[in-house]
Amino acid sequence: MEHESFPPPGIDLSHPSVARVYDYYLGGTANWEIDRQFAERMLRDYPMVRPIAQANRRFLHRVVRHLVRKGIRQIVDLGSGVPTMGHAHEIAEQIAPGEVKVAYVDCEPVAVAHSTSLLRDQGDPARHVALHADLRDPRRMWSLLAGSGVIDLDQPAALLLISVLHFGQPPAPDSGGTEDLGPGSVAAYRDLLAPGSYLALSHVTDEGVPPHCEQLLADAKERYANAGTDLIYRSRAEITELFGDFALLDPGVTWTPLWHPEEAGPDDQPLPLCAANESLLLAGVARKELPI
Repeated sequence: MEHESFPPPGIDLSHPSVARVYDYYLGGTANWEIDRQFAERMLRDYPMVRPIAQANRRFLHRVVRHLVRKGIRQIVDLGSGVPTMGHAHEIAEQIAPGEVKVAYVDCEPVAVAHSTSLLRDQGDPARHVALHADLRDPRRMWSLLAGSGVIDLDQPAALLLISVLHFGQPPAPDSGGTEDLGPGSVAAYRDLLAPGSYLALSHVTDEGVPPHCEQLLADAKERYANAGTDLIYRSRAEITELFGDFALLDPGVTWTPLWHPEEAGPDDQPLPLCAANESLLLAGVARKELPI
């Protein structure tokens, strides 16, 4: 990234950023030296972290293809991170050119700045927007989306929470510590979504993973905590509960590589994961049914 000695206002370079480290795993350039050092240490000790991240990103791509084919024309990507390795609006354009509206939302200033720059060059301001917002405040988030002029919250949308919920959020003012952006916040988002909408999420689990991955999960939890971010692992049952009473699409909650592999992109190459559970992330998509 250019001008590293002059980061934008609000950028904390004293700690690695989850969004920027993930960008590095995916081969992006929207990161600083502190992020690269953290990521390189992880990749040195656990090279499989990169294909795990890539498998998760491809899950997002397959979700977008699948839901756009089902008629969804609005996507809200919460915790969207920095634009790397294919963005939701680019994938949507491949299926329904000129039809899909996308809002990218993140609390990381670099992610929002890069998304804004990307959309300025490659997007359509009538259909694409990047917002800086706190995922812990669903109602304010909904207010920002409503005021964006892009998303019609009275119509069905796909809400993406991809690789977001296993990261503890920095404490809100006057709170006692790290907050779990988990069941309470997700339930609020489910309530706010219009009938006919979809919720898609992926989440790290420590249940059912191969024995040789257990040390990776333990070390990752310690290293991220030392860098200022708590990792929260949930069981399959706990991840399934995040969908509430929404109707899960087949195949239900499954490992990221196993969710509708037929929606893979033409350029997707096999990833060096020996088994689906080496992806370490469970994922699913569910629909908010229309009222009877």
